Amino acid sequence: MRDSRLILDHDSFVRLCRSRDYLAASIEDKPRLEDAAAVACLSQYHFHRLFARAFGETPHGFLTRMRIERARKLLASEHLPVTDVCLAVGYDSLGSFSTLFRTQTGMTPIEFRKAVRRVFPSAQIPPSGFMPTCLLLRFGYRIH
Repeated sequence: MRDSRLILDHDSFVRLCRSRDYLAASIEDKPRLEDAAAVACLSQYHFHRLFARAFGETPHGFLTRMRIERARKLLASEHLPVTDVCLAVGYDSLGSFSTLFRTQTGMTPIEFRKAVRRVFPSAQIPPSGFMPTCLLLRFGYRIH
């Protein structure tokens, strides 16, 4: 018997990918579920179910992951205050951002920045802000 959770037609998958790209490109703009669903030409409820089925995470989970990844890069490669990083990735509340960042990475934004600076002095930080997973794990980052 075939697993119906794995069935997704090509056109739907292409529309979902287009919508995922829209979400990724607009993390600072606080995209709404209705807008992402409209890009995929689906109702928001059907979009939410298909997105989770196709990508293994909800649209909100995807957006959160993208924002935290962007924040990690900014914290590692820029000299912006944490408040500016918070705003740059689409959050309004520094407290909420810090709590979420710690939940996702196991470190506060300041702890993360200090860990990066211990390994890469500011003049040596890679321009892309890329951090190898093995290094992140070494400094307590949790992979989800």
